[in-house]
Amino acid sequence: MGHSTMPFSSPTVSVVIPVWNGGENFRTCLSSLAKADPRPEEILVVADGDTDGSGDLARDAGARVLRLPVRGGPARARNLGAREARGEILFFVDADVAVPVDAITQIASAFRKEPDLAALIGSYDDEPGAKNFVSQYKNLFHHYIHQTSKEEASTFWGACGAIRRDVFMAVGGFDEAYPEPSIEDIEMGHRLKKAGYRIQLRKQLRIKHLKPWKLISLWRSDFFQRALPWTRLILRERQFPNDLNLRLSHRISVILVYGLLALLVLGASGLWPAAFLAVGALMAFLLVVNVPLYRFFIRKRGLWFLIRAIPLHWFYYFYCGLAFVIGFIRYRFPGKGRPGRNGSAPSKTSRAKGGVGSE
Repeated sequence: MGHSTMPFSSPTVSVVIPVWNGGENFRTCLSSLAKADPRPEEILVVADGDTDGSGDLARDAGARVLRLPVRGGPARARNLGAREARGEILFFVDADVAVPVDAITQIASAFRKEPDLAALIGSYDDEPGAKNFVSQYKNLFHHYIHQTSKEEASTFWGACGAIRRDVFMAVGGFDEAYPEPSIEDIEMGHRLKKAGYRIQLRKQLRIKHLKPWKLISLWRSDFFQRALPWTRLILRERQFPNDLNLRLSHRISVILVYGLLALLVLGASGLWPAAFLAVGALMAFLLVVNVPLYRFFIRKRGLWFLIRAIPLHWFYYFYCGLAFVIGFIRYRFPGKGRPGRNGSAPSKTSRAKGGVGSE
């Protein structure tokens, strides 16, 4: 198994942030890092073809800025930042999150105390920055998944993930075949676990997600940028971990949602009028399977929030199931000339080439 060692003293931490037109959320991100105690070894911002002055904003805030003239995606930007970093630990942060004051302390302490720890990931907090319903639902759901998952993790997370620099280089970094924010972090997590490295989910390391979600943007991200490529990764690696969004209760819920739809179709078409009698029982079963999450929603936001969240949650199970079927078909019957990215991204990693400026 691959391990890394370091002196007893706390390791140095380099923060690496990819940004493309980060706007006010990026300003908040930089402000939160300025309050970190202690400060990191350095803050490396990779301006990924930005056109809104995000790179200039980072430079004015005291960050070291690397520039890519053409947008290539967060995987490429993170890899560039990692190669230029001086710290023993790489702390990857997304441009639309705010980190807690003690983030660097938590990370350095974890790696100092556990020499066999290769990487760790954090969690979203339960107070998302955007206040609209869809954003609150999405981020609270994500927070719940993090807080109820196994501490011995099976994946990595680019929004709040730290890794020993030598380990990162040993596994080849992020797969740059993903040109958009996708599952490049999950894919690297698979390679880390396959190589025998240990990843920890540190639930007390909580970041605030600032990004606002709307129904369409949420569906597009979940379906095209996560579920489809994640399906291919699962099939390619032949691994179906019972953790995070892939836990057994979620798989059962997908089956129940499609069973519910089938009953509704049979009943409405007249093929089986008695199907409506089973609809209530299936709905009750679906509620029971997910009752821990629904109790969490009530505790955090009340009954009215839960009433609105349930249809959105069941819709989530519907399109996750649909993505798996489509992804399975694509994997088993690949189309000629289909590009090797997004849902059909290859496993071979590549490195950013040329066109890089440093400030």
